[in-house]
Amino acid sequence: MPEAAPEFDGRAFARALTTAPGVYRMLGEGGSLLYVGKAKNLRKRVGSYFARPQLEPRIALMLSQVQAMEVIATRTEAEALILENELIKSLKPYFNVLLRDGKGYPYLHLDDSDAFPRIRFHRGSREGRGRYFGPFPSVLAVRENLARIHKLFRLRQCEDSVFRNRSRPCLQYQIKRCSAPCVGLIDRDSYAADVRHAVMFLQGRSGDVVAELTRQMEQASAELEFERAAGWRDEIGRIRQLQARQFVSGAEADADILACEIQDGLACVQALFYRDGMNLGSRHWFLKAAGVGAAGVLSAFVTQHYAELPVPRVVLLSHELDDMELYAEALSQRAGARVELLCPQRGDRVRLVEQAARNARLVLSSQLRGEASQRQRWLAMSELLELDEPAQRVECFDISHTMGEGTVASCVVAGPEGPIRSLYRRFNIRDIKAGDDYAAMGQVIERRFRRLQAEQSDLPDVLLIDGGAGQVARAMEALGELGVQGVAVFGVSKGADRRAGWEELVFADSGRIVRPGADSAGLLAIQAIRDEAHRFAISGHRAKREKKRQVSTLEEITGVGARRRAALLRHFGGLSGVRGAGIEELCNVEGINRSLAERIYASLHE
Repeated sequence: MPEAAPEFDGRAFARALTTAPGVYRMLGEGGSLLYVGKAKNLRKRVGSYFARPQLEPRIALMLSQVQAMEVIATRTEAEALILENELIKSLKPYFNVLLRDGKGYPYLHLDDSDAFPRIRFHRGSREGRGRYFGPFPSVLAVRENLARIHKLFRLRQCEDSVFRNRSRPCLQYQIKRCSAPCVGLIDRDSYAADVRHAVMFLQGRSGDVVAELTRQMEQASAELEFERAAGWRDEIGRIRQLQARQFVSGAEADADILACEIQDGLACVQALFYRDGMNLGSRHWFLKAAGVGAAGVLSAFVTQHYAELPVPRVVLLSHELDDMELYAEALSQRAGARVELLCPQRGDRVRLVEQAARNARLVLSSQLRGEASQRQRWLAMSELLELDEPAQRVECFDISHTMGEGTVASCVVAGPEGPIRSLYRRFNIRDIKAGDDYAAMGQVIERRFRRLQAEQSDLPDVLLIDGGAGQVARAMEALGELGVQGVAVFGVSKGADRRAGWEELVFADSGRIVRPGADSAGLLAIQAIRDEAHRFAISGHRAKREKKRQVSTLEEITGVGARRRAALLRHFGGLSGVRGAGIEELCNVEGINRSLAERIYASLHE
């Protein structure tokens, strides 16, 4: 019997540490990372964990699992704070407050190297040429600002490939959302002026835009060009309608307002964003906060949130952090300019923070009500499926195809708190008879569970199959061949009437069929998971189908390159015309001999 690992002596470890600032890591069994923290004085900070007689339950639980510690000394405490955040983001320690937000913020991008540039939605790296405006809190905020830009300044929206090949104005010109530079209805200088005004508007300088347009309107009026003057007048009016609700003044011209509310171990951080004097909207995040106060949540949020995002000049907080000056110094280093980190006590700034806090309370209350309802439905589902104890993980599989074409299977994963989207998977089904849903289900179950076994991953407690007894039997056969045990399998079929709420549950172990009825809370939970699997499968199938459609059938014919393909399409006016042509007609196209014409005809009429 192997000897137990010696108990970690935290006091002895702390006594040997330096008094320099740095970062410490607490490690558990097998070297698993439990916690990352920063310290102004490593010896004093680490020693404080093991010197206190009474600890918070969360800290006590963490220390009971510590088997080793590691430290990294830094030159300054600000460097330690930055390093702490980098380690938390990359290693995701179990006991740290983690900001889980996989998507980057959206921006507006203007590629001003083009003679007639367009402004467009952008998400991702900002290393390309041109100018970026944002970040915006949501895709909706970007779309709203794009709509305003197109309405006010009529910049083009089309892709470059479309722009270069147009011969007449599109619908956007007809509804006054584009000035049609593609067909020369606006000259380069006038379009450049519109671009400059759009940039000024996005920079919060709409007053300067109005002043410039007013001068142009007055000049046109003095020159008796009343139609042009009326156009400037209308544009000024549209901008002024937006000014009242879009702009703020003073220090909040470039600021984030962050407020935190905590209830039942769940924290909500609400942010209001102002950039270049423009109110870009709001966004919220939910974080686990058992045993952590609002100041602790905001400390973690501030360091992680601004790790990869531009830092505004001012950050207003609802709660004062333990060391505001340290966090402000770290943010200033990252921004390359002075950043103010404030917890306001009076004036307009207090009202802004109160507004964010009020929104945080409303969002948090709604989330908790939804989670309570979710937990109740989850327990009802476990009772409906006659499980010995509530399930912790459910996987649901669905098959999607069109007349047997492009078969895609989906696997969605859910837990007591809702969908676990990071574990979703899609499978391209291959080597089966088209339209054979039973074979498709068997293949996806076999591939999914073989992978779980190879990776030694946790198996689901419940397996839901979108289908009846046939699909369930095929899934059980696949599980049996792999030797999988301990997974409860159920089928979810639409029933005889195929009405929502009257689904039938097929119990794989006994073959029983249960019809819970539309009022069953457990069935509602099953429906939600099944519908999510259906949505995920459909979206994957559609993407696969569209990708296939984007590849021209002509590209697959040997001997038909880009030039001959273009000649065929131009001669017959499209692919349908090529399909309708006979061999003799195909021979009339430049570059197409009889042998190739016969090959094209045969390929298109298989």
